[in-house]
Amino acid sequence: MTPAPAGVLDVLVLGSGVAGLSAAVRLAAPLTGPDPGLRVGVLTKAELSQSATRWAQGGVAAALGGDEDSTDLHLADTLAAGAGLCDPEAVRVLVDEGPGRVHELIALGAVFDRQPGGALDLAREGGHSTARVVHAGGAATGAEVERALVDATRASAAAVLEGWFAVDLLTDGGRCAGVVALDAAGRTVEVRARHTVLATGGAGQLFAVTTNPPEATGDGVAMALRAGVPVADIEFMQFHPTALHHPAMPRPLLSEALRGHGALLRDARGERFVDELAPRDVVSRAMAGRMQEQGADSLWLDATGLDDFGARFPTIAASLAAIGLDPAGDWLPIAPAAHYLSGGVLTDLWGATALPGLWAAGETACTGVHGANRLASNSLLEGMVFGARLSECILAGGDAPTATGVLAPVLRGETVAAGPPTHRAGPTDGAVPEVAPPDVAKARDLLQRTLTDGAGVVRSAGSLARAGQALAAVAAEVGSGPPPDRATGELANLVTVAAGLLQAADRREETRGAHARSDFPDPSPAWRCRIVLDRAGASLSPAGGPSGGVPREGA
Repeated sequence: MTPAPAGVLDVLVLGSGVAGLSAAVRLAAPLTGPDPGLRVGVLTKAELSQSATRWAQGGVAAALGGDEDSTDLHLADTLAAGAGLCDPEAVRVLVDEGPGRVHELIALGAVFDRQPGGALDLAREGGHSTARVVHAGGAATGAEVERALVDATRASAAAVLEGWFAVDLLTDGGRCAGVVALDAAGRTVEVRARHTVLATGGAGQLFAVTTNPPEATGDGVAMALRAGVPVADIEFMQFHPTALHHPAMPRPLLSEALRGHGALLRDARGERFVDELAPRDVVSRAMAGRMQEQGADSLWLDATGLDDFGARFPTIAASLAAIGLDPAGDWLPIAPAAHYLSGGVLTDLWGATALPGLWAAGETACTGVHGANRLASNSLLEGMVFGARLSECILAGGDAPTATGVLAPVLRGETVAAGPPTHRAGPTDGAVPEVAPPDVAKARDLLQRTLTDGAGVVRSAGSLARAGQALAAVAAEVGSGPPPDRATGELANLVTVAAGLLQAADRREETRGAHARSDFPDPSPAWRCRIVLDRAGASLSPAGGPSGGVPREGA
């Protein structure tokens, strides 16, 4: 077992995906300048290489194509996909700094697909106006990105704590001081640090059908909520439209790049029904509607017209062959699956949260770049860009949040508190009454089916209310004390995030991006804002869209 690092770390990074490791590598061994680096620890509940990044088939979107692309076009595509809730300043940071971060990753050893002449092979994906997505191994980009970052991290980090589970944030004197964790043997340990980085990934395990690995249980968002750190946009769970309809879990993903190369979407009758290159929210809603209309539990992706499928997409071809499907002759069964949480812990433009000493990046963060619906292949890019930015800020002596980006209105106090508390008693909150241990597997399954039925691709006031009632039963079984083990802790985190998602989805009485309401089928200008949650419950913040308005009751 790896012992806890002695003394106080300079930086503790929670999570080992692209965002966390992009930060860790730079903090421990800066790419430029004379600074020898900081004492950095990386804590992850699985092996260092086991993260959602490794599962990512989509590539990295960046304006690398010269005259045929520009950062302005990338910005425009991102804003369009975000359905009015992107923060333009944050998106500008993303698209301007993205190309440089891709080249830095290549310098670290990442190998991307190239054309015969040596130029990067750029693909077009849904929502993009031109080809600007770099891939590795056809559809194995995440695995290649993770490999390069893991190698660099092992060579530079002071401590790598694999198999550890962060339970809750430690606070001291109004700032984050590290975490309480369960070590690999299940013992409670305090890991203290001057700076703590939340890079714990998403929460796809809220749903019964997801492309996310079992570790995606919303840990960072849940810890932030229990510590009173503002969280926003978690009603916007993006469903990937082309997950393979198969019992395997997580669902095998049929990459957006297939449609970019000409694969077609067909309904149960074999007819096309939607623009294959529309943003994911549009395609998923069209699929959900067609499936309901036709009484089908899946539709079809027709890739029979693609040349050299096996050579171009070897990872997908191998997965299909393993279950007896040949894309050259078979239509591929597909259905939407929970894929990406567009919201998370609110940060400024440098990755700082409202709690000094606490930073966030990647899927666990809400930087404002995704708005109501993430543009395809912007996720790896966001982790690379903002993981690097927070490391630069820490190395430059940054310590507290700035009034920039989507965090600015919250720091100015422009919120209206409402709702019940969501805090769970932590290890230092005093005695906790004993409760019978829950049947974790059964309760987790109930939670996932509850969210799938009540808060899936299309929601309504009635479905959300029913989901809330069922979730209350799960929450009662989990209890309010510190978890005795990782499985119970993950379940408690899912309950916390699920409660926030249902609350925000119920308040947002409109359809926008990845949030679709059958009882409010159109977007409303009154809701062009962010719904911010903190420990006191839900707040309504005018931080969101350019209109800046606070929604009216009953909007």
